[in-house]
Amino acid sequence: MARPTKIEWLLDDLCSRLGFCLSPDECARIEQNPPRDTEAFADAIFVAKGMDPHDKSNMGLRQQVRELIVKHLKLKEGSNAV
Repeated sequence: MARPTKIEWLLDDLCSRLGFCLSPDECARIEQNPPRDTEAFADAIFVAKGMDPHDKSNMGLRQQVRELIVKHLKLKEGSNAV
């Protein structure tokens, strides 16, 4: 059995900690073509859940998503390396 990738760990953590549980198809799509920076990754997570990534009422939740992205993928704001 293959070891989980950083992205798989991130997606699992987003599900267990924040309730952002994506479908297997959405997980595969993100794993195969991961967004290249923190903001784009956060956008992709929100869109995959059918949410507007720029809805002001979700800013606190978006910050939590961004923090997990940085933690797991070691991205910094504006970074473009996954």
